[in-house]
Amino acid sequence: MIQISTEFDEEVPRWDVALESLLNEEHHKLGRALRIDDFHHLAAQHAIRFDDIIATMFELVLNGNWRYADHDDPRPLTRDRVNRLYINGRLDPVDVREFRGEWSPNS
Repeated sequence: MIQISTEFDEEVPRWDVALESLLNEEHHKLGRALRIDDFHHLAAQHAIRFDDIIATMFELVLNGNWRYADHDDPRPLTRDRVNRLYINGRLDPVDVREFRGEWSPNS
């Protein structure tokens, strides 16, 4: 009989680590902060849902791994602000367009 331990002391990230890797690679390749148009390009190029990419970016920022800066909109990116963008469990693509700033890793 196989026994499966329920003890798991490794923290599971709240974001997609494969997308995080792709975003880090794109940032390195471009040599600049990423923008929303870059996310649309990556989504089309790799057949990934745009909202999955942006949801990953939000989580990376909210967890301190990346930063988001928009000089036209200095409001901080907060959990409450992000949660209001969700409709039926998915990010609303219309509302996400307001994030026209730059995204870069905290390194």
